[in-house]
Amino acid sequence: MIVRFLIDKILIYLGDEIMMAMFFAQRVILGKTAFEDVPESLKPATYEHLVDSGVEFLAGDYQPPSS
Repeated sequence: MIVRFLIDKILIYLGDEIMMAMFFAQRVILGKTAFEDVPESLKPATYEHLVDSGVEFLAGDYQPPSS
């Protein structure tokens, strides 16, 4: 029971982060938000969405952290 609760909370947290990154990527693409204004914690995921959309140049000289 406790394990299921924790898994649900983790999935909700990760889902929220993914959705926020997608939200910011869309705003950057539409020109509503500059990539520099994206919260630092969301920049790597937002950058990945920009790459997937073929518009990574909108991130300027941003370099994602290496894994």
